[in-house]
Amino acid sequence: MNNDLLYQIALPLVPNIGDVHAKALVNIYGDAQSIFKARKKELEAIEGIGTVRAKSIKDFTDFTTCEEEIKFIEKYKINPLFLTNKNYPQRLLNCYDSPVVLYYRGTADLNTSKIISIVGTRNNSEYGKSVCEKLIEDLTEQNVLVVSGLAFGIDTIAHKAALKNSLQTVGVLAHGLDRIYPTQNKNLAKQMTEQGGLLTDFISNTNPDKQNFPKRNRIVAGMCDALIVIESGKKGGSLITAELGNGYNKDVFAVPGKITDSRSEGCNYLIKQNKASLITGAVDVIELMNWAPKEKKQQKKQRELFIELTPDEKIVTDILQQQESIQIDELYFKSGLSSSAVATALLMLEMQNVILSLPGKVYKLA
Repeated sequence: MNNDLLYQIALPLVPNIGDVHAKALVNIYGDAQSIFKARKKELEAIEGIGTVRAKSIKDFTDFTTCEEEIKFIEKYKINPLFLTNKNYPQRLLNCYDSPVVLYYRGTADLNTSKIISIVGTRNNSEYGKSVCEKLIEDLTEQNVLVVSGLAFGIDTIAHKAALKNSLQTVGVLAHGLDRIYPTQNKNLAKQMTEQGGLLTDFISNTNPDKQNFPKRNRIVAGMCDALIVIESGKKGGSLITAELGNGYNKDVFAVPGKITDSRSEGCNYLIKQNKASLITGAVDVIELMNWAPKEKKQQKKQRELFIELTPDEKIVTDILQQQESIQIDELYFKSGLSSSAVATALLMLEMQNVILSLPGKVYKLA
């Protein structure tokens, strides 16, 4: 029996010990086994642990469940990823509540250079479907890893589009790897294990209960570089995931939709509240993530600056050439132009693809 793995599986199962406290303990002791072997008084003295949590650790006896999980892992060739494992998704380590252990079945590199997470409504429209498929098709040259939650709707569309375009795709589950929910996605999940993978922080025999989905969403939000919302109501998992992404300082994007369509209400809200940058396609994602090859970006910038500019537009572009980005109030001050003149110049420059508008009324050269 692998003792290290036994204690790694056990740690998240200890009552009163959540992800935050478990990570803190691992940072102190270095491994899970040392936490269980530590003296109670020693544990009690650790900030945030105290008497109750120290007692929970010392009283934990359910190692039989952990032994059964090891048998399941070995039988189905699952990779347990403790947070000290080099294959653990390193982007997650920057999230305060990242899971201590993950269970992974697949072939994709969870630390590849470009990862996008796509989330959205289960009740998508044809518009949402076509936008999602086109977005992923146009990102194929970037060789992105596509992450989603294997749910109906946008999640399923994203996974299928990735497979179709020969991209790796990972589904993050709200249950153990002994089942697939929804069951209709079993064949899709099988394809994904061969061209991507399935990932969860839940042990086998865990049902897809309602409270598990927010936990699932934190992994979707935390392991990516860019989080993209395609169709979402004002309430629901996609909005929660977007909020988590903002909390983790991720780049969050949303596709706008009709103001009369309830399925676009969430995306429009995120954009309106500056909680997501508006995108209309893969080009926007590539530009905002600085994924375009540098030489191409420079050629594009030089070409666009040959556009005949008005005196006001020239003042604005000259200022932007001197710094990477600028907030609008600073632009007013440095330009010496009226607010209406600056607004007009910015609008025209943006329409000519000379500049980009970022959240918080920040501007930069395209």
